[in-house]
Amino acid sequence: MKNLRIQPERDIAQVEREEPFTFSFEEQPVTAYPGETIGAALIAAGILTFRTTRKAGKPRGIFCGIGVCFDCLLVVNGRPNVRACMTPARPNMLVKVQVGAGERCYEN
Repeated sequence: MKNLRIQPERDIAQVEREEPFTFSFEEQPVTAYPGETIGAALIAAGILTFRTTRKAGKPRGIFCGIGVCFDCLLVVNGRPNVRACMTPARPNMLVKVQVGAGERCYEN
């Protein structure tokens, strides 16, 4: 996965971060920092598709980033319709792309 985070030597704001942790997205580890949303961590990892639309199966990701739209819905720990832009990342979360209305979370 890509790392789109600003590297410390180029960080003119000198943001201090706590220790990173990982969660899984589609069975791949993603690094996050305390206080980040799932959406922020996924974008930093270069992941832009969070769900597909119900009828056409078109990819969707962060659009508004403030919880108004529904483009960033994910399945988190088996629960569908979780907004990536509003949900804090937590260690060891199991995050998956939401297919349609979340039917995939019910698969065995």
